[in-house]
Amino acid sequence: MNLNLIDAFGKFGAKPSNRLRALSAIAADGAMVLNCDQANFRHPERGVLRYENRLFKEPPAAKDADAELLGRHLTLARDGALPVRMVVTFLADEKSGTRRCHVRPDLIGKVVTFDGDHFVVDFERRERTKERSGAGVRR
Repeated sequence: MNLNLIDAFGKFGAKPSNRLRALSAIAADGAMVLNCDQANFRHPERGVLRYENRLFKEPPAAKDADAELLGRHLTLARDGALPVRMVVTFLADEKSGTRRCHVRPDLIGKVVTFDGDHFVVDFERRERTKERSGAGVRR
């Protein structure tokens, strides 16, 4: 499903602060919604989809409001163990530069590393997340 950024964030109950290039938001349920560039995904192990990026692609003097907000959201998600929801942005039309999004409601992420610039979020399927936490396991 190809969505615009506002609709993609809305699928998780969040409203982006910038309708064209927001990087993150906090959803009504408390989850962090992360706008991911499809080029920054890796598979470090079976069942894990890793997203790795940096806040600031340029020198610190070039910080922008969207990146700073993402930094605050990553800190909240890391320190509060908030779930991270995924919006993937991709170039839909090279000629016009139109970007579109899709969502992955089946994956839930966790901030693994965040040092103020570099960050790593590991996404797993809901079922696997429950297995690791022991939820849904009969004793």
